[in-house]
Amino acid sequence: MKKKITLAFIGGCMVLTVIIYKDLIGYGIMQAKGQLDVVWNARPIPEVMQDHDFPDSLKTKIMLMQEIREFAIDSLGLKNTQNFTSVYDQQGKDILWNLSASEPFKLKAVEWSFPFLGKFSYKGFFDLNKAKVERDHLKSKGYDTRIRTVNAWSTLGWFNDPILSNQLERSEGSLAEMVIHELTHATIFIRDSLVYNENLASFIGEKGAIQFLKFKYGTENDYLKNYIDSEYDYIKYTNHMLAGTKQLDSLYRSFTSDLTDSSKLELKTEMIGQIIRSVDTISFRNPRRFRGLFSKQLPNNCYFQSFNRYFSKIDQLERELNEKFAGNLKEFILYQKEHQ
Repeated sequence: MKKKITLAFIGGCMVLTVIIYKDLIGYGIMQAKGQLDVVWNARPIPEVMQDHDFPDSLKTKIMLMQEIREFAIDSLGLKNTQNFTSVYDQQGKDILWNLSASEPFKLKAVEWSFPFLGKFSYKGFFDLNKAKVERDHLKSKGYDTRIRTVNAWSTLGWFNDPILSNQLERSEGSLAEMVIHELTHATIFIRDSLVYNENLASFIGEKGAIQFLKFKYGTENDYLKNYIDSEYDYIKYTNHMLAGTKQLDSLYRSFTSDLTDSSKLELKTEMIGQIIRSVDTISFRNPRRFRGLFSKQLPNNCYFQSFNRYFSKIDQLERELNEKFAGNLKEFILYQKEHQ
């Protein structure tokens, strides 16, 4: 399942990081090099549109992204940047990966500190092998770890983030959500508030996508219907995983000092198995989307914490939008910009 795989990229400050944090020198250089490679090799949209070898179907998606970008700026009040005005050809390959880690018997993420940006509970890597080396180091210390592919990220205004060619494979609704999500990161950033930043971008991305699809295609159209059906299922799945996260947290809090790690692991594995198996009891509109997600290996704490990171405050933001701003998303965004 591919959904909302996003990252507030931390490479923009890497030159300063080299100076201030000696232990991050290698990481900083690697990230700066990877990001600059993407920026330097991105092609302006007019050049891509004149390229006869570039598929017309993808050119249509590029133009759609320009409409989404204009809508996000003009109708939602997001910052007018040069993001999504060039195209980087991934040649079908993944180019960025996200590493996260957690204590094994506590829902407490490993955090990395970066100057000016604050603490992050993940690190981005343009080199998968280097991500695996750090993952293995963390695993050797007993942490749960997870590496996942990232296909959209924001440099928070440090670079002009291009369209990544793999993004053009998304549906219309997913594309609108992704663009608005990332433009939200470029507009609103609160230091040391990763969970709030990600929840806010997820919330505005989803609400903004619905508004855009209605604006472009009308209130009754297949693009909107398909997106709403997809969101309906994913919200159900997300709520199930958030509930599972609370169950795991309660389990870990019940562990006593005389309980062995092997016993803790057995109880943890049993509960995670129950949470995953019970997904089959949820009434989805498209159940095939969630079938057999973890048939080979159960997820660990990092997976469950990702739902807290992106969706634990969605209900709170929904109430705020409706109670304080009568559902006016642009006014809601303006307030967030003024109070960041």
